[in-house]
Amino acid sequence: MLEEVPGYEELEAVVAQATAALAPSTVLELGTGTGETALRVLAQHPGARWTGIDASEPMLARARERLPQADLRTARLEDPLPSGPFDLVVSVLAVHHLAGEAKRDLFTRIAQVSDNFVLGDVVVPKNPEDAVIEIDGVYDVPSSVADQLEWLRAAGFDANATEVRPDLAVFIARRPPR
Repeated sequence: MLEEVPGYEELEAVVAQATAALAPSTVLELGTGTGETALRVLAQHPGARWTGIDASEPMLARARERLPQADLRTARLEDPLPSGPFDLVVSVLAVHHLAGEAKRDLFTRIAQVSDNFVLGDVVVPKNPEDAVIEIDGVYDVPSSVADQLEWLRAAGFDANATEVRPDLAVFIARRPPR
């Protein structure tokens, strides 16, 4: 990741920091990968029960070594999410694999299982020449910050975004009290 995603360390740090004001006892991670994000967030919330999904069984095998107490499941982002509620949903560098309408659908499904969502991901920069991360347009289909904020708000979240680099952003989405 360090070679493929300039700003990866900073992105992970900003995502973990974005969870600091919360006190989650249950967390759902979308795109667990090898468990890097989980370790960083759990360092701030050591008592949280962790549920993670990823489409790659080899990645989850590595994550299971690093996160023996976690409930890690093989699933795609397009699949039904694990039943909530969760105090927090977090995702780093996974959602950009979904096309726009699939992102919109995912954000709606997230709002059904949690009031808090932190997303760190590749975005389409305002100026195309600012794109540094290699995007293939098939497996990688990032969207703009504006589009994702619109979809998060349509799902019922109050949302804002922080630019980590022109092509990386962290979104913090919270559902207002009901």
